[in-house]
Parts: sequence; C-alpha cells; structure tokens
Amino acid sequence: MNNRHLYLLVGGLTSVGLALFLYKALFFDFPLVPETQSKVWNIEARLTFTARNAPVKVTMFIPRNSRRFAILNESFTSRGYGVSIAAENGKRRATWSIRKANGSQNLYYRASVLRVDKKEQTTQPATMVLEHPELQGAHLEASKALISEVHQKSADTDSMVIGLLQRINNAQPDENVALLLGKTASLRKRVDLAVQLLALAGIHARTVHGIRLEGQQREVSIMHWLEVYDNEKWVSYEPVAEERGIPEDYLGWWRGMEPLVQSKGAERLDVLFSVSRSEEAAIQSAMERSRIKKPFVLEFSLFSLPLQTQAVYHVILIMPVGVFLLVILRNVIGLRTFGTFMPVLIALSFRETQLLWGVFLFTSIVAMGLSIRLYLEQLKLLVVPRLAAILIIVIFLMAVFSILTNKLGMERGLSVALFPMIIITMTIERMSVVWEELGAYETLRLGAGSLIAAVIAYWVMSIKYIEHLVFVFPELLLVILSITLLLGRYTGYRLLELQRFKSLAVTKSDV
Repeated sequence: MNNRHLYLLVGGLTSVGLALFLYKALFFDFPLVPETQSKVWNIEARLTFTARNAPVKVTMFIPRNSRRFAILNESFTSRGYGVSIAAENGKRRATWSIRKANGSQNLYYRASVLRVDKKEQTTQPATMVLEHPELQGAHLEASKALISEVHQKSADTDSMVIGLLQRINNAQPDENVALLLGKTASLRKRVDLAVQLLALAGIHARTVHGIRLEGQQREVSIMHWLEVYDNEKWVSYEPVAEERGIPEDYLGWWRGMEPLVQSKGAERLDVLFSVSRSEEAAIQSAMERSRIKKPFVLEFSLFSLPLQTQAVYHVILIMPVGVFLLVILRNVIGLRTFGTFMPVLIALSFRETQLLWGVFLFTSIVAMGLSIRLYLEQLKLLVVPRLAAILIIVIFLMAVFSILTNKLGMERGLSVALFPMIIITMTIERMSVVWEELGAYETLRLGAGSLIAAVIAYWVMSIKYIEHLVFVFPELLLVILSITLLLGRYTGYRLLELQRFKSLAVTKSDV
C-alpha cells in the first residue's frame, strides 16, 4: 500500500472526527470542559423477572417532587407492555401490564432529577390519619414499656426520637427491643419499629426509602430513614447515626411500610438502581436541544444507552488514549516494555487501587510469582500446565494479600483483586524467559519500563478533562486513530536510541 492511500485514509478519518466534534460543540453546544458542581442526576431502575406464558402486572413506587429534588423528565421503557401512572396519598405508582409474556423480561424506569431548595408544603395534623400499629399480647406490652421508658427520659419529640433510635440500635438490646425486633434486625425493620412505637405514643412518623446520589454507581443500595412530624413540619432522622437530619444527597423514593414492587405473574423479580451524575448542566440543555433539532444525534449516541452501560464506556473509551500513549512511548521514545498492552491494563487497575498501592501490589506479586516460576523451571513442565500453575499461584497470592491487608486494616489492599490476572501471569512467564535468555539485568530493565509506562498511562488516563472529551465526543477517537496510523509508518530514530547511534552521525565537516 503506497503512502498516498495512507494519507487519504488518515485525512478522511481526521476530517470525519473533527467535523462531528465541531458539529456537536458548535451546533448543539455540547460542553468542552467538565463541570464539577453539577446538580442534575440521571437515575435508572431496571426490573428483571421471568414470566411463564401468562398475564403479568408489575407495580412499582416512583419518586415525586420534593423540597430537595425536582423531576425534570421521566420515561418508561418496556417492549409490549402498557404503562400507567397513578398518584394516591402523596405516593406515585407506575404499573406495567401485558396480557401474555414468557421468558426473561426487562422493564426500565428512567428519570432526571435536579437539586432544588424550596419550602416544602406539609400536611396539617388535622388532615393526617394516625394509624396505630397492630400489636397484641407480649409485643403490645413490650412496646408500651419501651415507649414509657423513653418518654420519661426525654424532654420533647426530638429527644424522644433520638432516645428511641439509640435503644433500638443498641448492640446489646434489652428484652423489650429484642422481642420486638426478632432474630433478623435489619435496618428497615428497625425503622419500621420506630414508626410503630411513635404511633403508639401519638406521634406522626413514617419510614422513608430512597437512594443516595453520590458519584457514578452501577448498583445502588436502598437507604432507609425516619421522618417525624414535629412543629408543623416533617423532620428527617438518620437511623444509623441516631441524629436529626440526613445527608443532602438522599433522594426519597417512596414512603411507608409497603414493598417497593408488587407483582402478579412475575417470578424471581429483582430491581437494580443505577445513578449517574450528568457531566454538567450544559449537557442536559444540549441533549434537549438535539431532541428538537436532530433526534438521531441522541438516538445514535452513548447517551441513549442504559446508565450501567454508560458507566462501562466511561472506562472503555479512555483505553484508546492509554494505548496511543503507549505507541508514542515505544515507537517514538523507545521505551521497552513487556507485552503490547499490558501497561495500559495495569494502569486501569491503578485507577482503583491508587498509584502507590498499585505499584507496591503489582511489583510484590510479580516478584514472588517470578521467583516461583524460576523454581517451576526445574520441574521441566510443559508450557500449558506451567502457565496454568502460574495462574493458580497468582490468584493464590492475590488472595493472601487481600487477607493480610484486611487484617492490618489496609482497605486499599483489598483492591488487588482488580488486577488482570491473565496479564500478570503472562508477564511473569515472559520475564522468566527473558531472565534465562538475556539475564537478570535485561529482565529488570524491561520490567521497569513496563512499570514506568503504566504509571505515565495512569496519570494521563486519570485526567478528568480527557475522560470527559472522549465520552462526550467519542468521534475524537478517529483523530487518535489517524495519528496512530501515521506512527505506524515511522521508521526514524527513537529518542532513547540517539545516544546509541551517535557515532553514526555524519556532520558536514566529516564529509
């Protein structure tokens, strides 16, 4: 293939990439710089279940506007299902129904919420019905005794609620609390018990269930807290911390003791929540603008994917940047490494373990694995059994590191399990071969080069600005691809080889 064909290909890729980049940046105003103070969150609830060729009806609570958060938009994704929304007693429910379904089913609820601060309109006590708990026998007597003790040691509603939470959360509960909680004292059960006991004392209270809008999470756990009506307003209490007030990023999903989902005809029903903070408010406006002007821009973009998949691509799309950097380090600078992409994969692991811990864990495992590999050489094993043995040893070493660091209270050591085991195994194998053929010096030199490349790739791949650009503008990868193709034809000196070939340099005075 001649140079002209290569240059045409590179020019075409660069033109397409830059054209799409400028089109999105100028026409739709997609932001070039990430905003760190964004208050817009994307939430996704995925319901998975199995249907047995019968009618299916699934009802789930969905959030409503509150003092802290406002719902900007929401959507329901379901193939062949009818969807209806009903509001009753301050609660909202979404119902999916179908006449007949069979096999694995997936239903999605997506919403964008905006952080707001407004005065909440509360319900007056005269219009609220205080539901007394259905307690009988020993449970009723234990509840009365517990409420009486807490009431005597409190001065107002606030101190009474905190005192009650302390009694319920006590690691060694008294006889009354132990009887009421039973054997499985989950957080939700403790909060529900507090609501029942306060109702017995004539205090309006309710259980609140929600999620925490913190970072970008693929699997979000349901949080539970307590709300008590005091001084003509609802006051939140954090049951674990046993204090008044909850973190500002708690989003209430539904209230009451009812389950989140009720179903008919659905088996093995499971709900998985995902949370993603928007890149910035400008992205939201750009997306809304693109829906009006050119809907296909969103339909065929990463933003159309489920939030879980978007979180995965936040990591995947940064890898070409690390690979491109490795091309420069190897072909232009002349840094020698073990493997082609091993430093990039190790750099991805450093993003989770942090740099210093990652370097320590990586060098420790490779050093011990190399020592054991050199011992295995004396056994004269075949290649495949030897590689399998090294892999088993690597996994065993990782498990030992996790146990030891956990016992020492070093939580970062637990992230050693994020290292790519196959890559480490092949690295140990290649290092042992080089050790035997070229000696220890060359082995350590290549190992140091691999570690240096991994550290540099980690620094570059950790830059939030670069991560933002490749996710919002993935077409820029076409530009990186074109430069990589050009580097593929580079046959000049590498920087680290200039000193080596200095004697071959010819000056005009020598001619």
